[in-house]
Amino acid sequence: MITPTKGISPDRSLLAVGAQISMVLSHPMTVSQAWSEFRSRREELGHRSPVSFEWFVLGLDVLYSLGALELCDGLLIRRRSDAASSQC
Repeated sequence: MITPTKGISPDRSLLAVGAQISMVLSHPMTVSQAWSEFRSRREELGHRSPVSFEWFVLGLDVLYSLGALELCDGLLIRRRSDAASSQC
């Protein structure tokens, strides 16, 4: 699930989904805004394998677990690697 397998295509692995989510979080946004941007970006890039909202949320979970994302006042914020503390 986290990495590509025989049953999970590379563009649907949770690491890839997390990376795609991270790319759309250029500024703080709500989960709904991020979901909409994520779907638009995947369509623009021609990804054909579907990603459900549940899978999207798992991608958010992976990013949060890695310390690459935080939720502050209802907004998703991408954390930079050089950020030592929370931006909230």
